[in-house]
Amino acid sequence: MKLALYDNQRTGRFIFLLLSIIAIIAVMLISNNLVKALAQQERERMNIWAQATERLAHADADADFEFLLSIIEQNNSIPVMVADGDFNIMEFRNFRLPDGESNPSAGFDQLSPKNRNYLLKRLKAPGGDTPLREMAQKNPHFIEVKIYDDAYQYIYYEDSILLKRLSWYPYIQLGVMVILVVIIYFAVIYTKRAEQDRVWAGLSKETAHQLGTPISSLMAWTQYLEATGVEPEITKEIDKDVKRLSVIADRFSKIGSVPELNLEYLNDVLVTSLDYMKNRISGKVKISMDLDPDDHGVRLSRPLFEWVMENLAKNAVDAMDGKGEIDISTGSDGKIAWIEIRDTGKGIARKNFKTVFNPGFTTKKRGWGLGLTLVKRIIEDYHGGRIFVKSSEINQGTTFRIELPLC
Repeated sequence: MKLALYDNQRTGRFIFLLLSIIAIIAVMLISNNLVKALAQQERERMNIWAQATERLAHADADADFEFLLSIIEQNNSIPVMVADGDFNIMEFRNFRLPDGESNPSAGFDQLSPKNRNYLLKRLKAPGGDTPLREMAQKNPHFIEVKIYDDAYQYIYYEDSILLKRLSWYPYIQLGVMVILVVIIYFAVIYTKRAEQDRVWAGLSKETAHQLGTPISSLMAWTQYLEATGVEPEITKEIDKDVKRLSVIADRFSKIGSVPELNLEYLNDVLVTSLDYMKNRISGKVKISMDLDPDDHGVRLSRPLFEWVMENLAKNAVDAMDGKGEIDISTGSDGKIAWIEIRDTGKGIARKNFKTVFNPGFTTKKRGWGLGLTLVKRIIEDYHGGRIFVKSSEINQGTTFRIELPLC
């Protein structure tokens, strides 16, 4: 199985995505560590704040009141409130109240009912009045401060606005990086495809140009053989193949440029293209046609579409190792005409239903794996249609389906 080119392309995409995922994970870990470090610093600050409050409550005449008060006053970012065991709020700082600023000068009792209810809801556990001592044992945002025997105060604090914003930062960063990776990935794919298009166009036109001279020469030699009395049957067959070469050259000249589409009828095009193949494939391959009596008019570039059918027929013959059946059927469904090409060959694994159209994908020992890529390009890019593997079973056969817009 020759899949080297396709495997290299798939490996390249895998490496790109793997490196992107590693980079995203690394950035997320660093950001999370920064957020955790800042959260730890805030917890340490609040522990110091609680210790200062406790010492201030037990301070004697020799205590450094100014130092202890300065510790308490230095907190201008972390939302904090002090309450007793009965949920009486004695002090609060840095809360953004619904009806006032974050640090109002008024005490708790002088706040509006809305602001008081807001602070009490922050202090109480959802759905009840769990004792503060019990909450302090379970919730790290509560700190118990012993004032004197059997008298405690409870310090409740929340993450600062800065920490809350930073906690969202890793997720925002993740979203931005994912979007950036997706944009880069599709930009690379687009650039690669544009480059492939240029290569296809240049190679095709150069091939058509190179074929032109020997074809002209062969035409002249055919006329010379006729004039020298060579049997007409021989010169007739040579002339057929020379004309065939001219058709092939014309097909190559149309790749890379927008072909002219004309009104054609499917049955006529299919019969013409497959009649040529019947005379040039193994007699052990039977080609049958089940064409819709209502011949469907579609806009086609006849030379390119005949190339599509020949490619599909050749692939079917190769898949059957030169022995089997090829069935061609047509029909319509709404605004589309469809063609189905079924063979009795080796079949295609379901995982490869889409990848068979990728450049370089081939299961043959010889060949570049470009036949179905050309077919897909001709049908979808030039004719606005669709081609896909309708069904396939290993060692049973494959059905390709082509859909084209009706005129």
